[in-house]
Amino acid sequence: MSEQIKVTINEQEFEVDNGARLIDVCREKGFGIPSFCYYKDLELQASCRMCLVRIDKMPKLQTSCTIKCTDGMVVTTQSDEVEKAQRAMGEFLLTNHPLDCPVCDRGGECELQEVIFDWGDVEERFNEPKNRAPEKYLSPIVANDPQRCILCKRCTRVCSEWMGEDAIEAGNRGANTVIGTYGGWLGCSQCGNCIEVCPTGTLLDGVYRHETRPWELEQTVSTDVYGSDGMQISIGSRAGKVHRIVARDRYVNGLNGEFLDVKARFAHEFIDHSDRVKTPMIRYSKGGKLIPATWDAAIKYAADGLKAAGSIGVIASPRLTNEAVFTLRSFAEKAGNGNVAVADADLSPVFDNLSVPLATHNNIRYASTIVLIGGEPEEEQTFTAKQIRQAVNNSGAKFICINDTPINLSRAATQFIHANTGAVDAFALALADNGSAKLAAEKMGVNAKEIDAALSTIKESTGDVVVCLGGDLSADAQSAIASCASTLAGNGRVLLHPLPKHNNSVGAFDMTAGRKSVDEVAKSSKALLVGGSLQDASVLANAGFVVVQELFQTETTDHAGVVFPAASFAEVDGTFTNNAGNVQRVRKAIEPIHQSKPDWMITSMIARELGVEITEDRSASAIFRNIAADVPAYDGLRYPAMKDESSPARASHGTTDVRVDLTSLKEAVEKLDSTEKSTETPRVGHKLHRLTTMTSKTAQFHLLAAGNPKPDNLLVSPLAQFELDGTPREDALAVSASDRSVPSR
Repeated sequence: MSEQIKVTINEQEFEVDNGARLIDVCREKGFGIPSFCYYKDLELQASCRMCLVRIDKMPKLQTSCTIKCTDGMVVTTQSDEVEKAQRAMGEFLLTNHPLDCPVCDRGGECELQEVIFDWGDVEERFNEPKNRAPEKYLSPIVANDPQRCILCKRCTRVCSEWMGEDAIEAGNRGANTVIGTYGGWLGCSQCGNCIEVCPTGTLLDGVYRHETRPWELEQTVSTDVYGSDGMQISIGSRAGKVHRIVARDRYVNGLNGEFLDVKARFAHEFIDHSDRVKTPMIRYSKGGKLIPATWDAAIKYAADGLKAAGSIGVIASPRLTNEAVFTLRSFAEKAGNGNVAVADADLSPVFDNLSVPLATHNNIRYASTIVLIGGEPEEEQTFTAKQIRQAVNNSGAKFICINDTPINLSRAATQFIHANTGAVDAFALALADNGSAKLAAEKMGVNAKEIDAALSTIKESTGDVVVCLGGDLSADAQSAIASCASTLAGNGRVLLHPLPKHNNSVGAFDMTAGRKSVDEVAKSSKALLVGGSLQDASVLANAGFVVVQELFQTETTDHAGVVFPAASFAEVDGTFTNNAGNVQRVRKAIEPIHQSKPDWMITSMIARELGVEITEDRSASAIFRNIAADVPAYDGLRYPAMKDESSPARASHGTTDVRVDLTSLKEAVEKLDSTEKSTETPRVGHKLHRLTTMTSKTAQFHLLAAGNPKPDNLLVSPLAQFELDGTPREDALAVSASDRSVPSR
């Protein structure tokens, strides 16, 4: 525990941590201090001068964001002197800020607006003409109104410290300073965090822009449906339509703060897309078309077809909620042949050999040493990547990256071990067996001293060592690392952080004890019930009868005899479990559109038609009680325990002391014969921007996937200038700054 000291704030004495930042302490104790440039956990800027306070024995007012508390400090945050200085700064900030709140997307949640409103009025002694510039686009996702900028530079620091991209920066000097991009166009991952942290309407969401007003939206706290990091989101809906998704702390104090990636923030238009499966559909003859049907008819047809086929297997998508997957498993046990599989989510090599606890994202942020073996978290587990960058940049953590590709995150590494193509498994062997370091170095194409240096860094670490485990490693390599992790500790503890692909990979694994592979279930079953879609739907080609629950028609539904319209994550209650073991709520923001229903309800209806009752209570919370009673890792958990997003509940994944046999891994490493090294760094967004069933329903993603082409005219939306494949439109609009009349004063 930190040393406690005494500080007096506004004549009240408090005990606080020695060295705590004064602005944070004041706010925690209930004394509001306005600020714009200050942002907790970012490097200090100290440019807005709004957080001024009086500190005894100091000759001038001080910026509280730059002051650390010392014993006996006496602080005044509220006085005529302080208010006069803050009013003057507010007046100065409004010198060039347009008063266009009625048409600004940030109106109603603008920090500048809120601070000025708190004071009631501000003098206007600066009356020279304001700077003027037209709105423009910086990318298909990000719009920019430059004259609203107050130069807090939050966006530039977030871009550098969180994302490591430096895609946005301040240009020019003095009164002419503007926030801009290199070449006028954002060639980055398009995370939108610059929009999120902007205190005014300078940077704007190009997907949500001008749709509605913030106070008209109903905010529903939920969990990201894309990445396994389990980022907390706030869904803004109105009249049954989702208008935007944000992570602003004013709505949700989740593990990710205000951080989201491009998919979590912008790729939500699939929710009410016109391509959604609207009604149940039946294929009455092999090779025929899917015909819309009533729910009663489709349920009876599905049940009759499954019963007639005989042996019924079940396959679940790792994108479904825990409740949906658990219900599918119950169906397999009570109405099927007992065989259940989870598509693309076999985590048994890690969890069956887990010798240390799972690392939280906060553990990563404040770790002493981070080891990334394989994987590409900046593209697939973006919040994990952000925590790694900040641990290195802001806290001085050591970061060892082992990969056969110079991924973008390797630029932040204190040591990058560049292995031969396909040889990363060899490092797992060296980690688990010190005697194999020479063999591993030879197969990886690196000097043995590099591996020795990495092992020494891990052993000598005094704080937490977090080992991040890429999903591209072989099962033997993952088993070896998970099993040996407890032996790596020197003076600190070792924690493990797996990097599965999907939002509920961990939860789906937890729900399906006794699972088999997709191929095994498909081959051993004459009929299949599939929840969601498969990465490779060809395994369904020889199935006798297939029933699918889906949002859209996909390659999986092409093999279906019956398709049921499933509700999206924004239309259901439930839970996801992230890669840190956090069990987090998914909350219904809107009613299911068209005739869609939650997956667990569809499964229960089919079972009931087959004469089997798999869930007596028709609610997600009741199903979760069954989960808590049946799955040991979830014992004692209930929905009320998951209401606080700032302190998420965790599944209790047990650890084991059993060491795996390294024989098969060693034999596989000995057979490696690759001597090639990949030297090309992948393009930013090469996985993030790829088109999937869900992301393809947001038009802007087509341009990002097509290489993010820069339009000739930044004043017009790129969607009006390009076809969705990235080719220029012949009828593209042409507007210039001169087309916008500017009234004279």
